[in-house]
Amino acid sequence: MASWSPSPFPLLAGLLSFLLLCRPSATSTTPSGGIHHSLIRKPSSPEIPLFREAPAFRNGEACSSPLSNATIHVAMTLDANYLRGTMAAVLSILQHSTCPENFEFHFLFVQLEPEVLSSINSTFPYLRFGVYRFDPNRVRGKISKSIRQALDQPLNYARIYLADLIPTDVRRVVYLDSDLVVVDDIAELWQVDLEGKVLAAPEYCHANFTKYFTELFWSDPVLARTFEGRRPCYFNTGVMVVDVEKWRQGGYTQKVEEWMAVQKQKRIYHLGSLPPFLLVLAGNIKPVDHRWNQHGLGGDNLEGKCRALHPGPISLLHWSGKGKPWLRLDSRKPCTVDHLWAPYDLYRSSKPSLEE
Repeated sequence: MASWSPSPFPLLAGLLSFLLLCRPSATSTTPSGGIHHSLIRKPSSPEIPLFREAPAFRNGEACSSPLSNATIHVAMTLDANYLRGTMAAVLSILQHSTCPENFEFHFLFVQLEPEVLSSINSTFPYLRFGVYRFDPNRVRGKISKSIRQALDQPLNYARIYLADLIPTDVRRVVYLDSDLVVVDDIAELWQVDLEGKVLAAPEYCHANFTKYFTELFWSDPVLARTFEGRRPCYFNTGVMVVDVEKWRQGGYTQKVEEWMAVQKQKRIYHLGSLPPFLLVLAGNIKPVDHRWNQHGLGGDNLEGKCRALHPGPISLLHWSGKGKPWLRLDSRKPCTVDHLWAPYDLYRSSKPSLEE
């Protein structure tokens, strides 16, 4: 678990802590026994980046027990524009896992270019994963324009339909955005006791919850009573542990859709797919430690200005907001925190190929 705390040299201390913890917790090998970063064939589409092959991460000795041998399901969206982020996220998960062979990834897509699939296969030859198409017609006419165009894409709403897309025998899943890296063993998050709740995530009860909804919402006497009997707190939907079975049984997809329909009639929020989640679940989730989502590193949704890390332990770094680390690094105008993402970047031009 990475930890940053105030010091006379906060940047230096943070980077040193990070580098010490970037050592993989699982054995990293290739069939030849050495590190081998190979280049994949250039895809036909110039918009699909090239990636180096990641090392093959193997289970440690502690993975032999029945409890440690359980499959850990991780769901993410898959999009050519965010593929570089997805690759880095997957690498970070495997690198810091004690039992990396236990993972099964579930990638949701709207349009899957063949080059994207071949890039995943070439970069992670040993990865267990499935791909599932999200039909954008499911949200046709339901999406309201938000403050940032990226938030209005149908794939951004796929998490609402996650339980309908992945195999029915999957009972629990960790949902992750593509603009993050994990610096701890995510099995700890996976194993959280949901205590009967449908969802677990870090809660931020000091945030101004009222700002996520419009004045029209709060001035409506019926709508304003939505949270009666609950103590609603903001949570970020980019990192969630979901009881998929309970989600299906409780009809939560339909509950979220109902609020999306209200939004089409009345402008009750401005921020994409997050507010309807809050309307349905805020104040009724299992809170987990804040270290599992150090979010907001991409700045706000309008300008994406640089932000500093919050003090304290960190297990996951999340570039939610407008600024993405790979874009800022490529522009040669990175924020300090973007250098913490860079070691997981498998993009071919980001560093020379290694042969051993």
